[in-house]
Amino acid sequence: MAFGVKRAELEAWKKRADSGEVAFLTHYWLDDRFPDSKTVTKAACADIEKLEAWGATYGFKPEWIDKRHDGYPHYDLFGEIQRTVLKKEGEWDQLERFHLNGDDEC
Repeated sequence: MAFGVKRAELEAWKKRADSGEVAFLTHYWLDDRFPDSKTVTKAACADIEKLEAWGATYGFKPEWIDKRHDGYPHYDLFGEIQRTVLKKEGEWDQLERFHLNGDDEC
């Protein structure tokens, strides 16, 4: 279950992903499979080859891309890798908004 995202944020993320940019969208998330994670960041790009190349820089495998037919191809990031990627990508607003600086429980 996802929550904590405004429609305008979602639309801006889609627009960036559609334009070929690797776009980041963080939201609160509850999933029984990952009880220690309270947030997830979706790193999406409509250009799958570009997304695969970007992911390779972090050691991500292409088969980890969620390629839903009704959504945007993306990697799901959570936990320490989520913090690491958001910091390296300069996504400070998402780190602060969702308390992912490492100082607070996420």
